Amino acid sequence: MSDLLLVAGLSLLAAAVVMTVTAYAAARAGRVSVVDVGWGLALVAVALVCAVLGGTWHSWLLAALVTAWGGRLSTHIFVKSRGHGEDPRYEAMLGGTLDQVGMAHAVRKVFAVQGAAVWLVSLPLQAAAVADLEWTWLVWAGAAVWIVGVVFESVGDAQLAAYKRDPGRGPVMDRGLWSWTRHPNYFGDCCVWWGLWLAGGLASGWVAGLASLAAPVAMTIWLVWITGARLLERTMMQRPGYPEYAARTSMFVPLPPKRG
Repeated sequence: MSDLLLVAGLSLLAAAVVMTVTAYAAARAGRVSVVDVGWGLALVAVALVCAVLGGTWHSWLLAALVTAWGGRLSTHIFVKSRGHGEDPRYEAMLGGTLDQVGMAHAVRKVFAVQGAAVWLVSLPLQAAAVADLEWTWLVWAGAAVWIVGVVFESVGDAQLAAYKRDPGRGPVMDRGLWSWTRHPNYFGDCCVWWGLWLAGGLASGWVAGLASLAAPVAMTIWLVWITGARLLERTMMQRPGYPEYAARTSMFVPLPPKRG
């Protein structure tokens, strides 16, 4: 029990420290969307804490997977958002810009919530740090699902960047992975955390698996209904051609496009 409390407490502390630094950076930048960069970095910090406390190859493998994912994601978001204003999703969530609502409101609504979410999502990493590995084959099965997720995220981002550089592009990105799912990056993110649950939580036994199941379930709910696809689509549906694209393309799970 003491090991569990230590891992849980230091994981929460790591998430809080990163989110505090992120909130300071957001105040200086004048936009809450800086938290999207801090999200990946906070999970990397927690993964490293769990690896140090766990001290096994299993925990260090999970830390390596999270670091590769989080480093790529945070770098991509930082480069993409540099020089841009606030993300409309956060304006809708907060009821205005950071200047309008104030930093205290943003901390309560975004940064504190994100810090708690980081701790919740990291439960499979914490489970692997305190429980013995039961099923090694599940570690590699989870790593395979993680690879699928990272491929969807990175390829989807690259295809979107190529589309934006194309002067002859149409009004809506509907090429490559984007012709099978309207949100390949969110779907990939979901696969990453189900893979980490398999490799970290369930591979550590049924008790650890059930105790950490809330992590991928919560991540899926956020990505689909709360901070991800559904929230983004409120804005995207206003764009010319997007409703038609939505009618023929799966919202989340990749499926062959419908023929009109």
